[in-house]
Amino acid sequence: MTTADAWSATPVTAVLVLADGTVIEGQGFGATGQACAEVCFNTAITGYEEILTDPSYAGQIVTFTFPHIGNVGTNDEDVETVNMASASGVRGAILRADVTDPSNYRSSRHLDAWLKARDIIGLSGIDTRALTALIRERGAQNAIIAHSPEGIFDLDALKAAAANWPGLVGMDLAKDVTAGQSFTWDETSWVWNDGYGQRQDDSFHVVAIDYGIKRNILRLLADAGCKVTVLPASASAEDVLSREPDGIFLSNGPGDPAATGEYAVPVIRELVASGLPLFGICLGHQMLALALGGETVKMHQGHHGANHPVYDRTTGKVEITSMNHGFAVDAASLPETVEETHVSLFDGSNCGLRISGQPVFSVQYHPEASPGPRDSHYLFRRFTNLMRARRGDTELPEKAAPAAA
Repeated sequence: MTTADAWSATPVTAVLVLADGTVIEGQGFGATGQACAEVCFNTAITGYEEILTDPSYAGQIVTFTFPHIGNVGTNDEDVETVNMASASGVRGAILRADVTDPSNYRSSRHLDAWLKARDIIGLSGIDTRALTALIRERGAQNAIIAHSPEGIFDLDALKAAAANWPGLVGMDLAKDVTAGQSFTWDETSWVWNDGYGQRQDDSFHVVAIDYGIKRNILRLLADAGCKVTVLPASASAEDVLSREPDGIFLSNGPGDPAATGEYAVPVIRELVASGLPLFGICLGHQMLALALGGETVKMHQGHHGANHPVYDRTTGKVEITSMNHGFAVDAASLPETVEETHVSLFDGSNCGLRISGQPVFSVQYHPEASPGPRDSHYLFRRFTNLMRARRGDTELPEKAAPAAA
């Protein structure tokens, strides 16, 4: 058998079926079974483990545009889901190349075994560039991903399931990924050869509402000298304020902000009215905008990657950011009392806001990165400076690392 024959004889053990009936065949790995979700693409070249454990990806299948995924294996340190034992909200991972054996000293498990443990279906061996081009042209696609080691698929049933899946509009997924109860956090950022540290400074008490919060957000708050109390997405304003915080944090999360906002937005309005410093990220940013009278819209393809340029109007600087969102704030809908602070240099969409004269601000992107650049870490210092100002303390330079707070 020639090499060409061997390639053509590779069995089909996984398929991606789009809502329009398109069938894309490849090789399966990771978990078996099938799952309906929205297909998006991510342009990061590193950090696949962080991406696949980011609760904001609940209800989605991630197509990686970088072809070599899995070559450094996986480990227990790079997981972003707060509950290490919980299943990931991500429904699938699509790769160009087959997963190789890991070649990194930090690796403790092959990506295939890691995906099985987290119930994530993998599909490799397809033209991810063509799939990405399709998404860019037609928008994020509703689909079903299926993995059968025997290569047996009922395509008619899969096509019907993909066509009937309702999509992310109107879905409240925060309730599926939020913590079931409150907890405190004191772990600080990872240091090479030392691992993670423990907070030594309790300068501030921050209550974080968990709509799907990432570990690195909590670490950077701890770096900044914050004692962090995390409450579930269903927390009331009374729950938050009874903890007597110095500041309030609204986390990232998955799904439609208008759906989660049905119960979260009234709470956020009360928290804004409290006068306490408030900082929101991603879903927290979108729901803050809703609470202030703005609107959100479903994006054509969304923003997913660790290389998105954003202009900060408050500093006049451009930062490269990590993003993961399929909904966005409609800047034109924001009232005059709300200032647009950040904009995407890819498409001009809203990436940040603040209330004039109040210690309240938020950003659409992920300043904690993980994965991604650290250009936006200054926002955690901006948050702690608002708490300093409220109690009359001297503010610190924003550009300094949060760990020096």
